[in-house]
Amino acid sequence: MWRARRAAPARGFVSQPEPRSMGLYARGRQLVAGNFNFAGQVIEAPDTAIWDIGLEDLAAAEEMHGFDWLDDLAALGDAGARARAQDWTWGWMARFGAGKGPGWSPDLTGRRLIRWINHALLLLSGRDRVQSDAFYRSLSAQVVFLSRRWPHAAAGLPRFEALTGLIYAGLALTGMEARVLPAVSALAEECSREVDALGGIPTRNPEELLEVFTLLTWAELALAESGHRPPLALVEALERMAPCLRALRHADGGLARFHGGGRGAEGRLDQALAVTGVRPASPKAMPALAMGFARLGEGRTTVIVDAAQPPDARAGLSAHASTAAFELTSGRRPLIVNCGSGKTFGSEWRRAGRATPSHSTLAIDGYSSSRLRAGEGREVLVDRAEVTGLQQGQLPEGTQISIAHSGWSATHGLTHGRDLLLSPDGRKLTGFETLLAQSSAEQERFEHLLTEGRMEGVGFTLRFHLHPDVEPSLDLGGTAISLALKSGEIWVFRHDGSTKLSLDASVYLEKGRLKPRPTQQIVLSGRARQVQTRIGWTLAKAQDTPLAIRDLDRDDMPVPI
Repeated sequence: MWRARRAAPARGFVSQPEPRSMGLYARGRQLVAGNFNFAGQVIEAPDTAIWDIGLEDLAAAEEMHGFDWLDDLAALGDAGARARAQDWTWGWMARFGAGKGPGWSPDLTGRRLIRWINHALLLLSGRDRVQSDAFYRSLSAQVVFLSRRWPHAAAGLPRFEALTGLIYAGLALTGMEARVLPAVSALAEECSREVDALGGIPTRNPEELLEVFTLLTWAELALAESGHRPPLALVEALERMAPCLRALRHADGGLARFHGGGRGAEGRLDQALAVTGVRPASPKAMPALAMGFARLGEGRTTVIVDAAQPPDARAGLSAHASTAAFELTSGRRPLIVNCGSGKTFGSEWRRAGRATPSHSTLAIDGYSSSRLRAGEGREVLVDRAEVTGLQQGQLPEGTQISIAHSGWSATHGLTHGRDLLLSPDGRKLTGFETLLAQSSAEQERFEHLLTEGRMEGVGFTLRFHLHPDVEPSLDLGGTAISLALKSGEIWVFRHDGSTKLSLDASVYLEKGRLKPRPTQQIVLSGRARQVQTRIGWTLAKAQDTPLAIRDLDRDDMPVPI
């Protein structure tokens, strides 16, 4: 770090930087009021500098040192927000500018550089020459540090953050141009290595894919605006990622929430897609699997299913045991969801959010559908078909996805099969769940469990987690559940009677909130006593539920893609 501090500092910007990262107005107000929420640690400390609040968790400290909160203060943009942005930034320089503290990892340095440059006008407004010089010296030292340390960033999003920050700063600051081309070459190599042929990334986290996509669009735009030609590998990666992200987006514009990812920052995907200019393909031309997810879309309804194994060990604590889980959105209203990632609410909620019962799928009582490690021998089979009137048999007409995974083969001798069929008008989703002992070895394993359990069978639970805005009611007789959406729509859940139906408590884990949101879940519970157990259910929109007048304008608008 001493070399970085001795390097000749930049004297200003090559051109006036334009903010591209977006924050949350509401969170900006919380910060100004002294309500801090980093990685699940919530602290109320009015009139306290951000560096004095005493965070114990390393993840929370790292989140704070990445300066994402600067986006939120800029979104608020009033005098109080500007004062805190400036005080906390110069406070960071005084305490940590010498190269000490958790903020000096390559990815956090890259993230911080992008925010400082994006919001330089906010930060420098009203500052004198001495303070401005200190700002430029710190920026320059971080650029030099990053040019030497970026190879130490972990592969994936952290390295993309480091390299994009280096390119961004090298192009924006005077005297830093020589550091740009090596970073551009390294970024091109990362694009070829990390973005697969169909536009996916190894972690299978849709929101992380959006973050990488956004960083690459910023790098491409910065290069183009400064007269540099973006490398072909970067351009081609963006062209592969755009259709993948579109396939992972629900009808309401939010991303499917799997493997640690949330719905994505409001407007970020639309903004990034507009920058790249990659035009959408027709729905029929969408990939059969996008990063391991299958998508059904008919009428105003989208269904997105996790149709692959959990990501390998590199995904770490972000990987979820969610194979065969699905989410359903009707127009602008999420209906069936997964609980989501609990990482912003602490370690216990993080563990809970990763478990199979936190997803809308079937789980064998007390067991995860995956150990979340590579090489475990898990197998996932996927098939997609258009069911026409001539092929119907026992199924109605529509688009069908069939998934089978061997998550409980080793423990119970059972494979879980899920068939989902969405009607052509999007008003009805039909589901069939199967627990099957296929091979002789699996049947022997299952029969042994039955004998040990005195023929009581293997307990299982089928869950459908509801979005907090859905109002469910168990019909008289307990045979169906009505689901009222704020749009005025009513959906009705029914089952074949082979299992017990109940309406239980659940939670919705949403980034940016101070605590989990309470909600409910539809639960079908039963016991498998045969080598094949089959459960049928339907989720259908009621015929006589016109849209509420207040939602006509929003719900009938097509989602921009």
